[in-house]
Amino acid sequence: MLKYTGHPLVDVGAATITAFAGKLHPGSLTEADLDKFADFIARQYVVDPLKSFLNVAFPNSGFTNPAFEKTPERRSAYAERVLRGYRSGLLEQADDKCVFTGEPAIGHSFSDKIEPGRSFRQHIPLITGEGVINFFPWGDAGVPVSGKAMLCIQAFPMGCAKCGGKLLAVHSDSPDLISEFAGEFLQHNLRALDLAHKAGSKKMPEAGASAKTLLVETLLKAEIQRRDEFAQRRPASVTAYHLTNSGQSNALDSRNPPLEIYHLPLELTGFLAEIVKPEFRAEWSALVQRAWRLPRPKKESKSESGGDDLDDRPRRNLLYEDLFRLPVNAQGFVRRYFLRLPFRTRFEDDPRRTYSLRQEADLASWKLTELFLRKVVNMDKERRDQIRDLGDRLAAYVKAQNERDFFSRFLESRYDFFRMRLMRANLDHVRRGNAPIIEFDPYVEVFEEGEEVAIPGWRLARDLVFIRMVEQLHQQGWIGSNPDAIPEVVDEAEASS
Repeated sequence: MLKYTGHPLVDVGAATITAFAGKLHPGSLTEADLDKFADFIARQYVVDPLKSFLNVAFPNSGFTNPAFEKTPERRSAYAERVLRGYRSGLLEQADDKCVFTGEPAIGHSFSDKIEPGRSFRQHIPLITGEGVINFFPWGDAGVPVSGKAMLCIQAFPMGCAKCGGKLLAVHSDSPDLISEFAGEFLQHNLRALDLAHKAGSKKMPEAGASAKTLLVETLLKAEIQRRDEFAQRRPASVTAYHLTNSGQSNALDSRNPPLEIYHLPLELTGFLAEIVKPEFRAEWSALVQRAWRLPRPKKESKSESGGDDLDDRPRRNLLYEDLFRLPVNAQGFVRRYFLRLPFRTRFEDDPRRTYSLRQEADLASWKLTELFLRKVVNMDKERRDQIRDLGDRLAAYVKAQNERDFFSRFLESRYDFFRMRLMRANLDHVRRGNAPIIEFDPYVEVFEEGEEVAIPGWRLARDLVFIRMVEQLHQQGWIGSNPDAIPEVVDEAEASS
């Protein structure tokens, strides 16, 4: 009875109603299923805790506006119009077509000055209020919406997670992912609603994680479940909308805008789908566990901490949140999480300031790094193999000759110095009667675009070679015998910012 339209407000709502009915596809819903969810809204949206929860999405709707409490018949009429418009012939339909479905629109306004068939901010988040003609064709205020689309939009908040005072809605070009996110958030909200009722609370708790962290956590959970069930899914990007319709946010305030959009392109979702495989999961989990924001130190007294000495901030995983800077910041991501380089920051609760390759050499993993290069950076196999092979040869050279100085100075920041260091090592190895460590063609392929002209990404290549060296030397026991040979350097990009 319902279908996805490509618009997040409608699609998330349709997926929420579908999950509420215990079905898999919106097209399998019946009018009885819609009636059941409409009854739930009419019963729960007008009382706390959902009434308070709903203020984020519909602060001036007939469900939450105090003026409607004084006239129950008006609230009942409002609920009938916005929730039951999908019933054929129940409500008078307007001449306009729904902007979401193309079906006939129905009237939602109760102002005598507004023509029927139009919806406004109290019905649809983030559009303008009644009488505002800006951004509408011919100055005709409002949006025409069908009864089915309007019910989906009213269901939308139940398929979202509340984070930081705003709703997090997740949309995708994969219907399965829309359903999985909406279903997960719906079940969380229903559990929270039940607990709030039992506790007599007027508020529902927010999600325990920040928006970006929750998005990645939920996506990984869905991927693990899919793999456990041997289900197939085509690659799909994900877009999340972190929004509020309360009107209290300043659209020009970059610190807390009413709408923030987070996007995970195919490169990232493909990487995350692979990272949950058994062969990667343990090593990836080790990196994730070291990326959680540290607890805030407890205050000596409640007065000093604003009445509470507990750290009640949403959890943030900084590795998860740095995913949203990819693939543009691939080099920084590699240095930070795979190479374990610290960087200077004034935030004492940032765990990345204490990263140390010297203390965490066991976390250097070429297997994870190569997956990242393949899925996110889209580096071709030949170049990946050349970097790996060079790392192997240099690791063998360091171990055989116990070249502590060469190893500790490998992360040279100037290319001419770096190139000269490799040339000297190569010459030294040949003088000892060995075959060259470095051959011309592979070296040029990895580091240069012309004679003695470094490619723009030579530092990334240097870091990748070093990751492979550290992994090999750690497995062979050389690192354990020479821990102080590991260089302790600061992430260049962060230190200079």
